[in-house]
Amino acid sequence: MLSKLVKAFRLKDIRNKILIVALILVFFRVLANIPIPGVDQQALSNFFSSNQLFGFLNLFSGGALQNLSIAMLGLSPYITAIIIMQLLTMVFPRLKAMYYEEGEQGKTKFNRISRYLTVPLGAMQGFGFIKLLASQGVVPNFTIAETLVNVTIIVAGSMVLVWLGELIDEQKIGNGVSILIMAGILSGLPIAVRNALVSYTPSDLITYGSFIVLTLVVIASIVVVNEGERKVPISYARRVRGNKLYGGVSSYLPFRVGQAGVIPIIFAISLLIFPQFFGQIISIASADWGARVNAFTANFMNNQLLYGSIYFLLVFIFTYFYIGITFDPEEISKNLQRSGGFIPGIRPGHPTAVYLKSVVARVTLFGATFLGLIAILPLLVQAMTGTQALQIGGTSILITVAVALDMAKQIDSQVTVREYEGA
Repeated sequence: MLSKLVKAFRLKDIRNKILIVALILVFFRVLANIPIPGVDQQALSNFFSSNQLFGFLNLFSGGALQNLSIAMLGLSPYITAIIIMQLLTMVFPRLKAMYYEEGEQGKTKFNRISRYLTVPLGAMQGFGFIKLLASQGVVPNFTIAETLVNVTIIVAGSMVLVWLGELIDEQKIGNGVSILIMAGILSGLPIAVRNALVSYTPSDLITYGSFIVLTLVVIASIVVVNEGERKVPISYARRVRGNKLYGGVSSYLPFRVGQAGVIPIIFAISLLIFPQFFGQIISIASADWGARVNAFTANFMNNQLLYGSIYFLLVFIFTYFYIGITFDPEEISKNLQRSGGFIPGIRPGHPTAVYLKSVVARVTLFGATFLGLIAILPLLVQAMTGTQALQIGGTSILITVAVALDMAKQIDSQVTVREYEGA
């Protein structure tokens, strides 16, 4: 891999693409550190240190949320818009046909609608965060005009990040949205290492050593699961057209173990965070009921066993849910039948769809269990080490490893193409 990276920098066009992406990431980090006016930094730091759910949302904003920067929402509204659009494909056949049947042109239209939807979603999320943080004393109670200005700035910041993600996509060395999220995660790594070193004592040698070993095991496990796939063999019948013979070859359908990615974790965390927003809304009408909802949420969060169990269960359920809405065995079966393909030993048509559904269900069982364990990994590590200075962010590692592997593959493919062209 190192030799491929060296070759990539020797090729001018690939080197320019990497440098362009690096400059875009620098600009992203600048945006993430320009705060909106009137922020109490100490109150802000205390709020995020005591709230794990908002810490997770801060992860997807690349630390911009914790700084209350103009890009505080990060790509969260855009990710939410994409999720909503994918859910709507189950309700509206036109959207489903646009995404699955119209090729690249249909997906371009689909993504354009997602960007339009990002604006109102960003406005609602920005307004909700400002009101929530104002109730915690982190920001002052803005006037209507000041709130409108701040919400407009926040939405504009999110849309700029969407634009930056598309600029990265054009370089074809990785997914722009994922790279921005990974950059935000890695930006917090130096601070985490510093905090761990500051709290280190010689008596913690075994604990720290075990932590390093566990981290390496987690990274290796994520690589194995991310690259793991179930290959379903496909054969194509021989067909004669004129004087030419077509078909008679064998291939396979790959079903990845980690097909859902981190989407189920986002679903789960969105559901877990809802009671806090609900409590803030209720408190506007009734301070007493709002306090009760907030107290219930705080007690739930402090019960690590209950919180971890429900978190794991939600991730597990949402993994199956997401696979269910993005995987259509009937459509795959029809496409195979149209192209003359079949699974050996399985009749074409509906029996093939039933077989594919059973294969995906078994593969998803392992993937959902692994993803649930990754989600609650910080709680498990904290329980084993007894300290908050050492925490393995399973979701952070999952995103970082997956994006790094994807970037490595795309850079490798571009280097290979140029080597072939120059041969």
